[in-house]
Amino acid sequence: MTLSYISTRGKAPKLGFTGTTLAGLARDGGLYVPETLPALPDISGLLYAQAAFSVMAPFVGDDIPPADLKNIIDASYKVFSHPDIAPLHQLDDNFYLLELFHGPTLAFKDVALQFLGNLFDFILSRKDARVTIIGATSGDTGSAAIEAFKGKKNADIFILHPRGRVSEVQRRQMTTVDATNVFNIAVEGSFDDCQNIVKALFNDETFRDDMALSAVNSINWARILAQVVYYAHAAARLAKPVTFCVPTGNFGNIYAGHVARGLKKQVGGAQIEKLIVATNRNDILHRFFAGGEMKTHAVAPSLSPSMDIQISSNFERLLFELQNRDGATTGATMKTFRETGAFKAPAGIMAQLKKGFASGRLDDAETLATIKATHDKYGYTADPHTAVGLGVAENWRAKNPETALVALATAHPAKFPDAVKQATGFAPALPPFLADLYDRPEKCDALPADPAAVQKYMRERAHKR
Repeated sequence: MTLSYISTRGKAPKLGFTGTTLAGLARDGGLYVPETLPALPDISGLLYAQAAFSVMAPFVGDDIPPADLKNIIDASYKVFSHPDIAPLHQLDDNFYLLELFHGPTLAFKDVALQFLGNLFDFILSRKDARVTIIGATSGDTGSAAIEAFKGKKNADIFILHPRGRVSEVQRRQMTTVDATNVFNIAVEGSFDDCQNIVKALFNDETFRDDMALSAVNSINWARILAQVVYYAHAAARLAKPVTFCVPTGNFGNIYAGHVARGLKKQVGGAQIEKLIVATNRNDILHRFFAGGEMKTHAVAPSLSPSMDIQISSNFERLLFELQNRDGATTGATMKTFRETGAFKAPAGIMAQLKKGFASGRLDDAETLATIKATHDKYGYTADPHTAVGLGVAENWRAKNPETALVALATAHPAKFPDAVKQATGFAPALPPFLADLYDRPEKCDALPADPAAVQKYMRERAHKR
């Protein structure tokens, strides 16, 4: 059986799993979601790769033979440095960290992008086709995507990052990769500018078709699917109702938790109660969950740059559900948001949201204080993104002491040595395989925040099909 995927805007054609993966963004500008949620088998006691196969297979359907899907998954996770892939680290009674940074670029994005790279390789080899990958990054997606796609014979990859607004380690992990199919673009602007360029290029149908564009941002459903796994697996290991606290920028990570929670109605589903949105000073999501209005402000650079976002693309997927999967209504809401920078949610929608979501925020000073407090109290060194989640989680625990709470550790602290040193007095070292990162030559081009300039750059450099 093949599961169909539909657009949140309601006008694009339905696609199967492989078609959805290659398309990335739907042609009507929407995001693909499953037409229905499949049943989830019992994954209790399974190792991570085994659980990943059990969770993913119903979403993939007949599009990929089971043996091939298993091989893709096994290849994706054999490069992780921890045998559990996503280990649970207990900090206190009923308080855990889910460590998601044991992949090759030391960030949670590896969990999805290693899978996506191998998935693309399989699909494109079978089709004897080639694509041009384009992605925007606020820090970690870019390096994880480049690591997953470098040297792939069937894909060129172009990654846009906001110039001067990612950490030096994040930048160098992207710009020091020596591969003929990898292109780095430093955009003079914010992450939201980068993301808007990507959407503009996808919405130019001539360019999209000429270049065979595809996406690796979390607008790509396959990335969300890979992230659903670690929520379901963690909940199965704890074997009790659990709340997750998620450092959140583009809403993709926490949306995956929402999908996993939706599976609890099926056989063997995850027992997920609340999902807590943790934001930094760029707190559009916290303000929305607190007051019901999504309203953009200027992006303020922070110690947690991967969360310096004002337009959370994946929120559209949740909005589509809340609006009874009405594509026209969702499209109209997103049009209003794009044109005015704001929209208000009706009281009924906010009542639904508050049943399953909560939120909190930390500014930079509070983030530094949390890094220090976590180190002093638990002997654990957290990066600033993880610290945002930990600080919000600690505030939640104070009011809900009986809750089993899992905070997501999204990056290795060595990716943000300056912030960690400012908080603790020491800078964590990079793992040995990255020890020479600061000595490697960089390759990157700077461009204005202009879709036409990026389009010209890509046409001149993409390999011919």
